[in-house]
Amino acid sequence: MTELSLIFSDLRFPEGARWHDDRLWFSDMHTGQVFRSRPADRTLEEVVVVDDQPSGLGWLPDSSLLISCMLSRKVRRLDPKGRVSVFADVSTLTDAPINDLVTNQAGQTFLGGFGYDLYADAPQAPGPIFRIDLDGNASVVEQHMVFPNGSIILPGTSTLVVAETWAARLTAFDIDDHGDLANKRVWAELPAGSTPDGICVDAAGAVWVSSIGTSQFLRVEAGGRVTQVIDVEGRCATDCVLGGAEGTTLYLLTSNSWQPAETTTRQGRIEAVEVAVPGPDVAS
Repeated sequence: MTELSLIFSDLRFPEGARWHDDRLWFSDMHTGQVFRSRPADRTLEEVVVVDDQPSGLGWLPDSSLLISCMLSRKVRRLDPKGRVSVFADVSTLTDAPINDLVTNQAGQTFLGGFGYDLYADAPQAPGPIFRIDLDGNASVVEQHMVFPNGSIILPGTSTLVVAETWAARLTAFDIDDHGDLANKRVWAELPAGSTPDGICVDAAGAVWVSSIGTSQFLRVEAGGRVTQVIDVEGRCATDCVLGGAEGTTLYLLTSNSWQPAETTTRQGRIEAVEVAVPGPDVAS
């Protein structure tokens, strides 16, 4: 049994976990808040509140924070002076909620979309991936994903890996010099029944996967070999990220439900566990 340490509680639906500037950042999707923290202090700093459901977070080269705002289908930008603006609007490209995002070193942002209204129990439909350029221009670069969710870029590469929640797999693309996606392929088939949500990568190139429906966090290598499983029985495993002083602290984000009407009891929390392989930033 892996022993977990409670870091934060009294949340609703923590998501979008990132380790940036030696701090843990995350969204509380059902309150509209974005937080950052030095977890050792056990104190939270509210960075911004949006009138929406915030999900994925990323940073532009000028240190502006990007926030995926799911229901309005916009990506908002918080600049270094604290000003909030709309960085990109994809509402003309999709009528369904948007999801997680990742921003590369060149400032290109890759953003997934549901493809259908999950909250309204609409029939499943293929989901898109958008590329958003530094000028905020958005375009569709992939149209046939099965609920694209957590996204990462493998360290030292131009490889984008995206979790497909309802397909129980991680899918990879090459990002070409123009920011287009090529060579779509299965990076890892996950165990049957897995529902990958948020993901993060370690220095060995393995991916930690939060499987929201099976209450598990899995460490998966390319090709699908699972090397470690952390169970959080009875909870929704929503996201995870590596950080801490040595990069070996895995922060686990969980909630009692993914439905906004069921998270008002504020049972969301963030726990931590030490793992063997650090995150790529610390290792480098």
